[in-house]
Amino acid sequence: RSNAGETMAWSESVDTLLANKDGLTAFRTFLKSEFSEENVEFWLACEDFKKTKSSTKIASKAQKIYSDFIQADAPKEINIDFHTKNDISQNISEPTLSCFDNAQRLIYSLMAKDSFPRFLRSEVYKELVKKHQDRNQKRWLPFL
Repeated sequence: RSNAGETMAWSESVDTLLANKDGLTAFRTFLKSEFSEENVEFWLACEDFKKTKSSTKIASKAQKIYSDFIQADAPKEINIDFHTKNDISQNISEPTLSCFDNAQRLIYSLMAKDSFPRFLRSEVYKELVKKHQDRNQKRWLPFL
């Protein structure tokens, strides 16, 4: 369970939010409500991909990320520019652990500048902060 301090800390940066399990869940819920959860899903898939050790897994995971998020009409197609998409398409046959880095940076930047500030203003986030503050007050004021 996150405490109020942790919930408040999410507002400091996207990194703090993405590194926290509850924060990530809340952010995903918010993005789903905006129909843009593919951004965080792509970012997480890239984080997982970069930790891949086996070369056969690198190829299959890269192909999965490509077919899920990059190729035209992908089920969770992310919004990236033509050049980035084209670079990935040309290199997907021999993927490296850094083949999605540019796209991941673009999506991270989009979340940080666009989705994250909206999340902090959202009812989802305000409710969580309020819930944790209420819980903390009950803890400190048992005699009420």
